[in-house]
Amino acid sequence: MRAGYRGLMAAPRLGIIVDYSAPFAEAVPEVVEAERIGAEVVTTTEAYSVDSVSRLGYLAAATSRMALAAGILPLFSRTPSLLAMTAAGLDEVSGGRFELGLGASGAQVIEGFHGVPYERPLAKMRETVNICRVVWRREPVVNTGREYPLPLPADRGRGLGKPLKLINRPPRARIPISIAALAPKGVAQAAEIAEGWLPLFYWPERADAAWGASLDAGLARREPALGPLRVSVQAPLLIGESTEEALVHHRGMLALYVGGMGAPGANFYNDLAVAYGYADQAALAQELYLSGRKEEAAAALPEELVRATALVGTEAEVRARVRAYADRGVHTLTVQPVGTTPAARLEQLEAMRGLLDALPADG
Repeated sequence: MRAGYRGLMAAPRLGIIVDYSAPFAEAVPEVVEAERIGAEVVTTTEAYSVDSVSRLGYLAAATSRMALAAGILPLFSRTPSLLAMTAAGLDEVSGGRFELGLGASGAQVIEGFHGVPYERPLAKMRETVNICRVVWRREPVVNTGREYPLPLPADRGRGLGKPLKLINRPPRARIPISIAALAPKGVAQAAEIAEGWLPLFYWPERADAAWGASLDAGLARREPALGPLRVSVQAPLLIGESTEEALVHHRGMLALYVGGMGAPGANFYNDLAVAYGYADQAALAQELYLSGRKEEAAAALPEELVRATALVGTEAEVRARVRAYADRGVHTLTVQPVGTTPAARLEQLEAMRGLLDALPADG
């Protein structure tokens, strides 16, 4: 285990997702029941749907113990100070349970939906994180960076701004920040400046091949006060004997990302499959997907990749995957239970809770 990771002092936290496409009125009772079962964090997603902040505020009132995480709020659609204000407000209404997930999103969404140039995401992320922490400490907000100079200088505004500090005193002067990143520089930055890192399609046994050098570079510059890096991963969940349909769906999602998320040479998910050892299959899947042959693209992906990035299989198979995540030091396992009814999904969640609770004895 790399220095700077959270060690296996306990089982990973159990998390669930309220997806942006989920009917929210139906999701809330399920989240409440998930908290009773033992889910420790709920994450809301946003993309270019309804905003996740409104949903998190509602969930703060509907729950009492679980952490509330934004996964993710995109940098470009909100100013750093607004992100800090929003996080402080959600932390207030939840009694100090909020976790801020940040990401750059992508040019298609940022420029197509928000009308904002998708430029210098790494610089913007670093300055955003710095400004958020200044705001939460209730210090006058001054930032000398190029991306978000505060107060705004006269050559970029009217020159009338002055340093201001947050009026309210937030429950915490330090709200945990996690950064979604896959590319080498972004992963290194997350390991350096954030409390947590949000990778996608995480394969614990091959994480070093994909991200080891980047993590080492970032952790070498990490301030000790940040503590160990908290890695939070997500995966579909289905424990049982008849899991083929769930694997087919997950295979299709992998094909969408590996094959369709970006042009050749500009797809981080394709790069990830290459780093995992599947250069030929990744290239074929992308060629097929971009030519409209989506089912063939999915079929081109190796079975091993599909199974390794999901929590789908028999109880013994899923237990082995959970142990692999835990041995890697993963802090949070956010699952998406497969089921056509809330009862079926909650049954899966309860089974996962049992596997996590048994981890110390299994080890």
